[in-house]
Amino acid sequence: MTDEATPIAYTALQPGTPVQSADGQEFGTVEAVLVVEEVDVFDGIVVTTPTGIRFVDADHVGTITMDYVRTSLSAGEAASLPEPSAASVFETDAGDDAGNSISDRFGRMFGRGKWDQEK
Repeated sequence: MTDEATPIAYTALQPGTPVQSADGQEFGTVEAVLVVEEVDVFDGIVVTTPTGIRFVDADHVGTITMDYVRTSLSAGEAASLPEPSAASVFETDAGDDAGNSISDRFGRMFGRGKWDQEK
């Protein structure tokens, strides 16, 4: 028998689950699991910490278990995590046919406009 926690999928991760740095120090609890629904991809977790709500990118989430989430972050990196931000919004104009690059030409050929980030 081992004392190891049972690994689970991100879809089974529950709010309130402790979140740890790479060395096992708890620095917060899961607030929410972020998923890009259109392509069913795990994007990361929002964590409640003593200093506020923070975002841990999926690239830094190591082990997800029923008992905890262990990240690949050091304690110092965990302490300086960014606050979550809203997703960027992009707009396109299919009528925008300016430019002579190969990308511009293919864009016109397939009716794709240029994507501009909304400010």
